[in-house]
Amino acid sequence: MVFKRLLGSLGVGGLAVDTVLDADAAVPGGALTGQVHIKGGSADFTVEHITLELVARVEVEHDGGESDGTVVFERFGVGGNFRLAEDERLSIPFSVALPWETPVTELYGQPLGIALGVRTEVSVAGARDKGDLDPLSVRPLPVQEAILEALGQLGFGFKSADLEYGHIRGTGQQLPFYQEIELTPSAQYAHQVNEIEVTFLANPGGMEVVLEADKRGGLFSGGHDAVTRFAVSHYDVGQVNWYAEVDGWMRQLIEHRAAYGSHGAHGSHASYGHGDAHHGGGHHGHDGHHHDEGHGHRSGPGMGTVIAAGAAGLAVGVVGGMVAAEVVDEVGDFFEGDEEEGDEG
Repeated sequence: MVFKRLLGSLGVGGLAVDTVLDADAAVPGGALTGQVHIKGGSADFTVEHITLELVARVEVEHDGGESDGTVVFERFGVGGNFRLAEDERLSIPFSVALPWETPVTELYGQPLGIALGVRTEVSVAGARDKGDLDPLSVRPLPVQEAILEALGQLGFGFKSADLEYGHIRGTGQQLPFYQEIELTPSAQYAHQVNEIEVTFLANPGGMEVVLEADKRGGLFSGGHDAVTRFAVSHYDVGQVNWYAEVDGWMRQLIEHRAAYGSHGAHGSHASYGHGDAHHGGGHHGHDGHHHDEGHGHRSGPGMGTVIAAGAAGLAVGVVGGMVAAEVVDEVGDFFEGDEEEGDEG
């Protein structure tokens, strides 16, 4: 997890920057730690600032369909205003707090195909330069893992994951995008829905869980998605029967979807959703341009061979051989070349 960038374009005589993240995957709301190593160039220079940017690849919907873009969703100043002598070497440790809504990039050690990165910006001699992207790995919070584990025990399987640019109306969402984890339905619900989408919106006290059943429009039905939302706490994760809890959520979601579809509604998405779990509930809908009728999601990594992750855990789709290499390449492409022109945040 290292990148090196020569800043010769700034006329600073080959000043080199090497940012190293600590090896362990971080968690949403937790600490991101590491060090920025700097080697001086052919003369003395003043380093004005060192800034870390968190960057995500997101899907953006527009009239022509979907396209990928990059968003800077957080910036941290980790050093600056110091003199660096010729050929001097310095190491600057840092510890910064990730946003609570930082997407999860791996589950049970398996990558989900989510591309997050850390980029270092250095300002020297009145000019700024941004280095290459360093991949950022994020594992689930305990409550997120408990919910996904319960979904696996209930027979739901992992299909894909992506980041959608935009906001989910009626929630406390803070970032300019949200993560959707797409699941194949259990056998019990396979005749009613094609897939279930799960979104986690964490905050310091707990988390909103947004569940969406995709449209399966019949001849006389509206074919729209149905949404429910639930609130959970970080603090009682070990005291909740998550199998029963999540089973109740899914029953409510499917029942709502059936009732919604039976009315054949074609109106505003603002009418979506209601939820009353014992941890809380509320109403919300997606912004209209995110889930218009006919909207579909691309297939992600995880199609193909399905294995059980953990003892009775969530069925995480993993692929082998050349397909696995393609998954790595797809995410790896995000970290190659000059990403600066793609930033939207």
